[in-house]
Amino acid sequence: MKTLVIDLTHGGVKIAVSLAKKGNEVYCYDIYNTLKDIDKRMLEIYKVKLIQLEDLKEFEGDLKVIYPIHLPLTQKEIEKYNPSLNYTFTTHHKAIGEILNEWGKDIDNVEITGVKGKTSCTFMLKEILLDKNPLILSSLGALVYEDRKEIVLKKNISITPANMKETVDLAYKLANPVCGGEVKDRIYNCAIFESSLGVSGIGDVALLTNIIEDYPIAKERSSASIAKKQVFDCDIVCCEKESLDKYYNDIEHPAVNSFSLNEKTANIYAEDVNYSLDETIIEIRFSDVKTKDKKSINGDMTIKTFAPGPHHVSNVLGVVGAALSLNIDKDKIIEGLKNYKGIPGRTNKKIIGNSIIIEEINPGINTKAIEASINMVKNKSDYMISIGGDYGITCEEIDEDAVASLIDSLNEEIILTGEVGKSILNKITKKVGFFEDYHSVYDLAIENNENLLFIYRSDYRKLTER
Repeated sequence: MKTLVIDLTHGGVKIAVSLAKKGNEVYCYDIYNTLKDIDKRMLEIYKVKLIQLEDLKEFEGDLKVIYPIHLPLTQKEIEKYNPSLNYTFTTHHKAIGEILNEWGKDIDNVEITGVKGKTSCTFMLKEILLDKNPLILSSLGALVYEDRKEIVLKKNISITPANMKETVDLAYKLANPVCGGEVKDRIYNCAIFESSLGVSGIGDVALLTNIIEDYPIAKERSSASIAKKQVFDCDIVCCEKESLDKYYNDIEHPAVNSFSLNEKTANIYAEDVNYSLDETIIEIRFSDVKTKDKKSINGDMTIKTFAPGPHHVSNVLGVVGAALSLNIDKDKIIEGLKNYKGIPGRTNKKIIGNSIIIEEINPGINTKAIEASINMVKNKSDYMISIGGDYGITCEEIDEDAVASLIDSLNEEIILTGEVGKSILNKITKKVGFFEDYHSVYDLAIENNENLLFIYRSDYRKLTER
């Protein structure tokens, strides 16, 4: 069977080469015309042919089409180029699941997706699984841990499904730096894969953090909730109960563990939460939690960790659910989460001079996330509040009108920054401050010995490169 891989911008080259290495007859369509010379050469080496969809009229027989979940083309629009072909369609996620089907059978694998909280959950779970030397793909890089020490496999890497395969390959090269000879044992004994729009299905556990915002994809022909439905291809699914009830109540799956901050019927539920910017204490009850060894467990635990707001506590509940699903001992979960101190470049707290700086930096920050971040500070009068960010970061762009309405409704003084702040400035009636360069906000807070809540929509790597 011929195989056509569509979209070389979001990992299609890796998928095409992986299939060609297995002897498949592979073709590629570069829909966004972004193919780099080095990738073009790679395709040539493995005899992968670049085509246009018009070339399908020359094909005969069966054709398997591999496409990204957010493809701005329908299956019918592809089929019209040659209606006589026998088409099979599968997503990039499913293709990677097939490629990695025989990999990692003897280790714990977790796939994490959701609208918000993916990276935070990835690194909370890392703390719990640190003794297993976890292999990680995250928005902060491809990493592996050996004896609790972080090894960066690749820093700038996206969380597209194809990069699961690249992360595995990079870890193999690390363990086997010289070609030939006896293959060494792998370093890692578990894996955590963060993915933006669904999962591959290889996870023993899939964690769906939330569907806070069901944003449109594929030219509004699909949505985040539809894409993330792929989590139900995994053996065990941990899902926020509110998202489960709203979007997936018609799905039958033998092992779903729900978690919730508000809904007591969830499998994992927060009985009580004592919030603090330093260490939040969470009393958790869990019941009928399905585990990897086909058991159902009940109990409770007290978690002390960095979770200054309700959305952070929800992430903690999801991570606890994923860890329990993997049969991780309760004491190890408690210890791991106690060691979690936030992530530089996501939610974290630091002290500079006499100023407490709380950073909420995320490429997916939206109106609800901004509101939640502000609400986690109890004494708002003690903080300067800065809101801003960059554009062109993720598929989901920010709703400026909604953010403008939120700012107008606040009693607190606000300072806007960056491209996002400049654009919102023209849509509000409230008098606010504005700095084009976010550094100026830090300088102002530190020079005046004031605390700062810095909310910024960006990739932290972009901030550190400035």
